[in-house]
Amino acid sequence: MPGSKATIINLLRPENEMEKFLLEHPDFLEGLYWGIPRNGHPEGEVYKHVKEVLDNIDQLQLGPEIREKLRLIAYVHDTFKYKEDRSLPRDWTKHHAVHARRFLELYSQDEEVLEIVELHDEVFHYWNRAFVYDDVKVGEAKLLSLIDRLGPRLQLYYYFFRCDTLTGNKTLLPLRWFEEKTKHLF
Repeated sequence: MPGSKATIINLLRPENEMEKFLLEHPDFLEGLYWGIPRNGHPEGEVYKHVKEVLDNIDQLQLGPEIREKLRLIAYVHDTFKYKEDRSLPRDWTKHHAVHARRFLELYSQDEEVLEIVELHDEVFHYWNRAFVYDDVKVGEAKLLSLIDRLGPRLQLYYYFFRCDTLTGNKTLLPLRWFEEKTKHLF
């Protein structure tokens, strides 16, 4: 394994029993160790990305309940990339975010956290549809549908999307687009 469990514990600094439990779970650890440097994730292994997201969460200076939720989302959101089926055509029921939600459902009933784990990449996908694949109308319609679906969870989703986007060498364009489309809601 690329990093020792002690290294991961020292980097991720678990703050509660759930975080400690996750860092003992073999499937979870397999996911944290997975990864090689790639576009958007020059850091390689997932645990290094999670550390960057956690550092961004620390900078927000939010209340303890929101911070705890954001940390749990950060721990889980990309940890099941190693299980994702990337064959074509894509089967989106086998996306890493769906695997992550299913795993977390075994240990948490916090619907807000589960929903954000599952949907954490959607703004990026919709931005991609709008501006990379030149289908602005569909991309914006999907974004509006996501905003409606999130409802009161939108603020927490935004905090996480921001913390996740400000890592590695990710483009900031999806974040700026999301901020522009939601500025009247916060």
